[in-house]
Amino acid sequence: MKTTLPLPALALSAFIGTGAQSAEQLVQPTTLIADTGLSKSALESLTLAPRRYDTFWHTGDERLAKAALSPAFIDHTLPKGRTQGPDGPLMASKTFRSAVPDLTCQVEQMLVAGDRVTAFLHFRGHFTGTFGGHAGQGQTVDFIAVDIYRVQNGLIAEDWHLEDNLTLMQQLGIVAF
Repeated sequence: MKTTLPLPALALSAFIGTGAQSAEQLVQPTTLIADTGLSKSALESLTLAPRRYDTFWHTGDERLAKAALSPAFIDHTLPKGRTQGPDGPLMASKTFRSAVPDLTCQVEQMLVAGDRVTAFLHFRGHFTGTFGGHAGQGQTVDFIAVDIYRVQNGLIAEDWHLEDNLTLMQQLGIVAF
């Protein structure tokens, strides 16, 4: 059994750090779909690390990724050349943000069942830097991704992800279609 909560009904107030100087607002999913068997505290606990991680993709703030990922983090769909473990996403973010400095990440839907949290992400920005030896001309970047996180002990232990890389590469002008 599931329940769907629109954004206003999901009043999660999770912040990273303590005190005003280190508190940061985390991204909220537009729609949250959760197993009705989960208590509010269990739901908040399961979604905290994914929201931190998705906010990392939205802001580039590495502290959020480090707070979200287990030291033993495993990327099951590791792209060629990316380091396994927490350092992989940090490197990927730096590389991509050098190409698309105004990158944003919206969580359109978040589904929660058992120890799994699935996030439907929408990335937007402008290609003004360089990527793979190609210089941007300010073209719009607008693509989607899906991440399936396994949360263990309040951290993301594993991730399976799929990005719409064909659309992205077309928008970057690297692939013609």
